[in-house]
Amino acid sequence: MKVWSAQRLTLTAALTLPLTVAQAYAGQSPADEDELALLYGAADSVSIATGNLQALRRAPAVASVITAADIAAMGATDLDQVLESVPGIHVNRTPNSNSPLYVVRGIVSPYTPQILMLQNGVPITTAYVGNKGNIWGGYPVEHIARIEIIRGPGSALYGSDAFSGVINIITKGPLEAQGTEVGARAGTFDTYDAWVQHGGKVGPVDVAAYVRMGSTDGNDSRIDADAQSRNDTLFRSHASLAPGGLNNQVKAADANLDLIYGQWRARFGYKKRYDMGTGAGIASALDPVGRQRSERITSSLAWADPQFSGDWGLGASLSTQQYSQEVTTLYRLLPPGLVFPTGAFPDGMIGAPETWERTYRLSGYADYSGLNAHHLRIGVGHDDIDLYRVREVRNFSYAANGTPIPLPSVIETTYTLPFLRPQRRRIDYVYLQDEWNLAKDWNLTAGVRRDRYSDFGGTTNPRLALVWDASFDLTAKLLYGRAFRAPAFLESYGITNPVAMGNPNLKPERNATSELSFAWQARADANVNLTFYRYAMKNIIRVVPNATPGTGGTYANTGNQNGRGVELESTWTVTRDLRLSGNYAWQRSIDETTDTDAGYAPHNHLYGRADWAFVSGYQAGTQVNWVAGRKRAFGDARPAISDYTTLDLTLATRNGRRQWNFSAALRNVFNADVREPTPAPGLNLPHDLPMAPRTISLQASYRM
Repeated sequence: MKVWSAQRLTLTAALTLPLTVAQAYAGQSPADEDELALLYGAADSVSIATGNLQALRRAPAVASVITAADIAAMGATDLDQVLESVPGIHVNRTPNSNSPLYVVRGIVSPYTPQILMLQNGVPITTAYVGNKGNIWGGYPVEHIARIEIIRGPGSALYGSDAFSGVINIITKGPLEAQGTEVGARAGTFDTYDAWVQHGGKVGPVDVAAYVRMGSTDGNDSRIDADAQSRNDTLFRSHASLAPGGLNNQVKAADANLDLIYGQWRARFGYKKRYDMGTGAGIASALDPVGRQRSERITSSLAWADPQFSGDWGLGASLSTQQYSQEVTTLYRLLPPGLVFPTGAFPDGMIGAPETWERTYRLSGYADYSGLNAHHLRIGVGHDDIDLYRVREVRNFSYAANGTPIPLPSVIETTYTLPFLRPQRRRIDYVYLQDEWNLAKDWNLTAGVRRDRYSDFGGTTNPRLALVWDASFDLTAKLLYGRAFRAPAFLESYGITNPVAMGNPNLKPERNATSELSFAWQARADANVNLTFYRYAMKNIIRVVPNATPGTGGTYANTGNQNGRGVELESTWTVTRDLRLSGNYAWQRSIDETTDTDAGYAPHNHLYGRADWAFVSGYQAGTQVNWVAGRKRAFGDARPAISDYTTLDLTLATRNGRRQWNFSAALRNVFNADVREPTPAPGLNLPHDLPMAPRTISLQASYRM
């Protein structure tokens, strides 16, 4: 009871402090806006909600914007650290490759393909499992200009996967990266990074370029028991490597090139992760040997003229993505010494599934503002998604009941019994959107998009957003939208894996969400946002056990889930030198099949931050993150996951051009035992997945 009282007191203080103290400063003059924008970055506009830049508080969506200045102030070195600060978003992890799972409003799944990731407005979705790619290996933040986030459905504008939300990473262009910057960073776990970025002109062309190299041994926290520990108990063997450390090492190379000439813009991106470990193991059994790599090559060519002719604006783009994930040292899915009733594996259970895919996206739109009080947009597009090559080697096959059978040696099964055959999907779509100023202080945004898939047919998704400027300082929004998530190729076409066989008859997952949101400008230097939401998921894609016991399962559309929640966020610029911000999210999600908690997402998530600029050119920051109330899913008998609180500290200089800047960030100051839940029933990793303990990073950069 005392613990809950303390938590309640902490929560109440965190949420009311900015407003309470604001009243005490009611007579103080606001800080100069230009200086504040220089210090903290402009975050009052967003383009992701409609495709057109507009004021954040009036955008027809529940949206957040994080600027480069915000990222620097929180001392973040990776995208995951940034997203954890967004209300309604929690970053979980999968044992397989330690890949981040972006849990939005309680929607959790093994790969979280339910959130759409964009880079400069272009999806970076991979076809194999439907998310951003499992061999992710982190995303650097030095070249990020801003991140725009929608919580809630976005399929009426963006199509598949804009299900629980949309994250758009906007990289620095010639304007944001003016001059040349070189930087280096070192930190815990033998982490090293170095980068250079430049913005300028080459003749009539504006140019921005970025190159980064990095490596880390990664969080090597120990696992007490793994999947093989259970096998050892069942079959009286001693093969498990647990207790043992996680295998989170990775090397990284990133590069971007951004060229602007008149109304044309070309972007090129490269992201490579190599010599990368397997986390807690591809099959949740410790594997210190396996190594993997992924390579992502992106390009886009866009043309836009917002004043093409009279009331018309036009735009078009062509983008490509080439993505591969390969095994460079064969995975030990289960360790040497493994024994099954079907035989022994003296070298361990070895496998190496690999995929290569390419995507082409062609789109165009037209804006029309010739109708009084209306702004119309119509868009069309075609996507060609081709998983054109697969490869697999392994030293096992399967018995009829799904038990692995040892083979005499490692063989290639690509052309005999592959885990997946090459697949291709074509998508055609059209959308229509109207932003209508229907009365003074009232705006209605209505949109609908129709997608036609070559493999499963069509889907139509509408949206409505009514925005009312109730007063000078209060805006209210009533929102409704439907969204869908197309089946991934693994879910539809996976073969020779009796644990989870594909199903070509799968239909998309569906989601309908209603939201009521208020944006209150409490003072010139303080604002508060409050959002209530409800959602209903249908046709959830899950693995259903086969009729014959012990023969694994098959992906199927089964089960529904509903959820509701509240999100509260506040920012207050106390003085020109001090800013306070924070947010709190509460949610409940119910699996309708069992009428129990859907599990694994925090019921309570509190984040608070203070940024203080002191002396001249120095800034200190602190942030606290409280994650609580994570229940187990149905069938998982383990105790509830422990709550945790982390505290981070940052100290940095903020000098101008031709000067050095330094920063130091200390994360998880009190070395809290942070663990993220592993899937039900918890037999593979019974004590969940440990996150990084206390870490420190030191950074130096110079702008020329």
